[in-house]
Amino acid sequence: MIQCKRVVNEVLSTVDFVAPDDRVVFRTCEREQNRVVFQMGTSDAERALAVARLVENDVAGIDVNMGCPKEYSTKGGMGAALLSDPDKIEKILSTLVKGIRRPVTCKIRILPSLEDTLSLVKRIERTGIAAIAVHGRKREERPQHPVSCEVIKAIADTLSIPVIANGGSHDHIQRYSDIEDFRQATAASSVMVARAAMWNPSIFLKEGLRPLEEVMQKYIRYAVQYDNHYTNTKYCLCQMLREQLESPQGRLLHAAQSSREICEAFGLGAFYEETTQELDAQRAKLSARTSEETGEPAEDTSGVIKMAVKFDRRAYPAQITPKMCLLEWCRREKLAQPVYETVQRPLDRLFSSIVTVAEQKYQSTLWDKSKKLAEQAAAIVCLRSQGLPEGRLGEESPSLHKRKREAPDQDPGGPRAQELAQPGELCKKPFVALGSGEESPLEGW
Repeated sequence: MIQCKRVVNEVLSTVDFVAPDDRVVFRTCEREQNRVVFQMGTSDAERALAVARLVENDVAGIDVNMGCPKEYSTKGGMGAALLSDPDKIEKILSTLVKGIRRPVTCKIRILPSLEDTLSLVKRIERTGIAAIAVHGRKREERPQHPVSCEVIKAIADTLSIPVIANGGSHDHIQRYSDIEDFRQATAASSVMVARAAMWNPSIFLKEGLRPLEEVMQKYIRYAVQYDNHYTNTKYCLCQMLREQLESPQGRLLHAAQSSREICEAFGLGAFYEETTQELDAQRAKLSARTSEETGEPAEDTSGVIKMAVKFDRRAYPAQITPKMCLLEWCRREKLAQPVYETVQRPLDRLFSSIVTVAEQKYQSTLWDKSKKLAEQAAAIVCLRSQGLPEGRLGEESPSLHKRKREAPDQDPGGPRAQELAQPGELCKKPFVALGSGEESPLEGW
């Protein structure tokens, strides 16, 4: 996250925090600006401050996760590993409180003894944080272990800052009314809900849970409209299906290797096509406007077939690319191999490529950060205009597998660079503050 740049996404009306490999690590929007709390994992005060300053104008608050017990977090000195280093906890929180304008909070787990736990939370309170979330289990405990409501209550009775109770999904929270019951059992100011909200986000509706099929359909529509990566969409849907993963629909979801296939599994294929076409059209319009504003020299592009597309390495198998598919097709059709002409725009140093196949030129209207990515996009335009497979995950392209595999392009969009953020690197957790009187974030259900 510390390497990300803040990018205003005019197509999606979002603010994106984009890594050097073009991976969107965090995406938010104006609608949730006053509701979403950015939770980070960190073991370094200065790095935490740098990230907090990067995002603080787009979120309601900053939270430090000091309770995650998973190895990917603790081995880096983050999450629950901080519980054994109160000096570091104090330095991180004090640095954030003094360095940013937004409220700072943290989430912890309880320690082996009540005395040690109360000593720690008092020290945390003195850093000046606005609230503390307490997961009522020890570091080594898991959801099957009972949550310690009594310890959370003791903390709430001891501190003057708000205490947010967490950890009740497994045993306590099955419906909206259970949230208030859990709050009262812990004497907390409010409740943080994670697993129960992932299982069915309509848990926050006073009127009661909505049917899971309705919830999943609505979630998928949001995911497509906001260009969520299919692996994250698939993970969230699997959390909702849970015991239904072995159902016919669950098996279709498990096999899905793209957002298109996920939509088709839920009867939303037409919605996917319509929405992606609209987004592509908006990207093309924006690209054309940007070209005019940058004062690019006019060129004779008559006869060039154009589409607004980009190459996303994550959507393709490790050793297959659109350029390989196009070259294979030209060989099979006994055509001259594709010729790529690539230019770089001086203003922002982005690239655009035109590929010529059988005397026809093809070009993406979207500029890319590297020559190789621009060439891949041009190849996609050619393949799609011809109705040919481009090698995406889930597509059949048997001729490519018969040939000796070629080495993949080692560009910034390569497979390793495009891996998703590790779980725990970033988390936007559902949060409910009971009795706040504010507009519900679930309007429209």
